[in-house]
Order: sequence, then C-alpha cells, then structure tokens
Amino acid sequence: MAAKNRQWRWRIEAALVRGLLALSRRIGILRASALGGSVCRRIGPLLPVSNIARRNLQIAFPDSTADWQEEVLRGAWENLGRTMMELSHLRELQRTESGPGWELEGVEHIPPPGRPVIFFSAHLANWEILLRPSASTGHTVATFYRAPDNPLVDLLVRELRQDSMTLSLFPKGSRGARLALKHLAAGHCMGILVDQKMNDGLELPFFGHPAMTATGPAELALRFGCPVVPIHGERIGPCRFRLVIEKPLPAPEGNDHAAKVRSLTLMMNQAVEGWLRRRPQEWLWMHRRFPRSAYRS
Repeated sequence: MAAKNRQWRWRIEAALVRGLLALSRRIGILRASALGGSVCRRIGPLLPVSNIARRNLQIAFPDSTADWQEEVLRGAWENLGRTMMELSHLRELQRTESGPGWELEGVEHIPPPGRPVIFFSAHLANWEILLRPSASTGHTVATFYRAPDNPLVDLLVRELRQDSMTLSLFPKGSRGARLALKHLAAGHCMGILVDQKMNDGLELPFFGHPAMTATGPAELALRFGCPVVPIHGERIGPCRFRLVIEKPLPAPEGNDHAAKVRSLTLMMNQAVEGWLRRRPQEWLWMHRRFPRSAYRS
C-alpha cells in the first residue's frame, strides 16, 4: 500500500511540474519568470523551511536588522521562483547584448580546451546557465546532480538540462565519482556547486562559523593538477544575467596532501562567502548549511 501511495504521489507531482512547465512555455520567458518570482516572494516566507533561512541569515549577518533579513529572504524566494519558471526556457538564454540572456565578464580566465579544469560555483541567480561560457569556448562539460526523490520529476528536469546545452550529468555518489575521474582524465572539465553541506567533508569556516564542506573538487584538482576556476552569476535584469569568471585559485604549495586539500577547499569557501555577501538575495538560504546545533532554539 505504501509503495502504491508513493507511485500516485510521484505521478501527481510530475503532473504539476509538467503543468507549470507548459504554462511557462505558453506565456513566455519574461512573464513566466515574473510570475514565479512574484508567487514565491509572497508564499515562500510563510513556509516552515523559511525558519531555517532566517537562522542562516542571523548566523551569517549577526549585525543586520530583522527587517533587512526578511527582505533578503523575500529576494531569495523570488530568485528561486524565477529560476524554476525559467527552466523550460533554458535554450533561449544565450549570450546576447541585451534582453533575456547572459553577458560574460572574465572570459580571459577560461583555460583553453584540451586540459582538465574544475569550475566551481554556488546556487546563485540562475545557476542552470553557469557552464554556458565554458561550453561555448570548446570545453566538454559535465557536472554532478542530486536527483529528486521523485524519478518522474527527475526525468523531466534532466531532459530540460540536456536539451539546453551539451552537458553530461553525473549522479552524486561513487558511480558519479568514477565518471568524473574518467571525464577529467580525457582532458575535459567539471562544473561543481560547492555551497551545500556535506557530512563527509571537512569542517571549515563559513561566515566565521564551522561548516561541513565538500573536499571532492579539491581532491580532483590536485589529482589531475588542473586549474580551479571560480564562476558565479548575477541577476541584473528581467531574465538577464552577468556570468563572472575569476582568476584560477592559486595552487597550494608543499607536499602535505591533506593540508593542500584543506587550503584549496577553504579558498573555495571564501570565494562563495564573498559572492553571498555582495548579493545575498540571490542565494538559497533555505538549507541547513551550518551544524545541526545552530538551528536548535
């Protein structure tokens, strides 16, 4: 009975997602993005998960006012709603001079194709388009993904992502790690979002507090001796983005592998923190980034 109920729930959820995607396509990218942003901005702060976001903002910005934190929270929900409703229009988001699309800053920091590269970023602005610049310069791109619990929704989202650009999706876990090793060994690049909590990572400072952080990107970079390039997005207009590519992180020195992993991972944390401090309203504050004890009342 439980399995049958789960199947029905999956079908209903997938039908709702298909309906939203169809509505988005019907009304066009600008109106779809605005609708998603408006609805989520109003409803999101009322949901229980927003209490996690409020606590995260208190931890990250202890000197800020409650009104400022609420405005950031509303902005974060608006950005999420816009990103969701832009999913069915990913193919339309190309490099353009104006209007829906993206512009690029720091193209000179993209290494030439033919050698492995680690691009890292965070869930900022519309993170679904972050790897467009590397793909447009001839790199063969892959990224990790965490599949939704609902396999029917997972299929819909993967089809949208793969339809919008040439992109290999590797599942998180041991199988995905093996695929990533093979991909990098062939001289290709990986794009990895490094801003979420990983229980099997290292506890490193994030906004001045200990936070479990994934070491996989650093391990891969050191194994292949490849550059680690920061890239992040900024929402600068209706369905318009600035993608910023920064200089590769300096390679850690010394012979202590563990120390080099720690140093490189810490540099990634610091880069992400800098992006969030500048544009906090465009990040996903709704997940538990800090230790569980930080959320106890």
